[in-house]
Amino acid sequence: MAALARIRTGLWALVAVVAVAAAGFYAYTSMTSSAEAAGLGHGDYQLHTVGGEAFTRDSFNGHPSVLFFGFTHCPEVCPTSLAEIASWYETLGDEAKNLNAYFVTVDPERDTAAVLSDYVAWTGKVTGVTGDPAEIEKATKAWAVYAAKVPLDGGDYTMDHTASVFLLDNKGEFSGTIAYREDNATALGKLRNLLAKS
Repeated sequence: MAALARIRTGLWALVAVVAVAAAGFYAYTSMTSSAEAAGLGHGDYQLHTVGGEAFTRDSFNGHPSVLFFGFTHCPEVCPTSLAEIASWYETLGDEAKNLNAYFVTVDPERDTAAVLSDYVAWTGKVTGVTGDPAEIEKATKAWAVYAAKVPLDGGDYTMDHTASVFLLDNKGEFSGTIAYREDNATALGKLRNLLAKS
């Protein structure tokens, strides 16, 4: 009986140690994630809109924004995301009058200002952003966006890239994301929350 009691006590001690370790790991990862999120977008990139205006980190100051990284030859994700952004504006109406939207290309070699301007024009709301490849790379790194060229048969290529929409408050600070094809009601709730805080 005494041996059994010692084993039981030892097992409970082990459970306690594991629980404390798990709690510590959770706290560490939460703090790390928060710290990383707080630094999103804080980079020294020099891009320009399709209208020729400078586009930098400071361009987000003064208004809430949605930000998406994509490319004009994108077969599905980008046109779908643009359509969703346009539908959010339509649903929100005057609620979104101060909300800005930006589409930053991850394929600056093909997405000139003229090409990108035509691509986003139909939305009536989204501003296209492009720039030199080196500056685009700085921007993707600042936002922790994955973007990689994928060769296709015949010498052409496509791009793999992060498909989330970034939400920024009126100080240009990261405020969350909307996932690709996220439930529309959930997306609108996130946008309304963003607008209420900005």
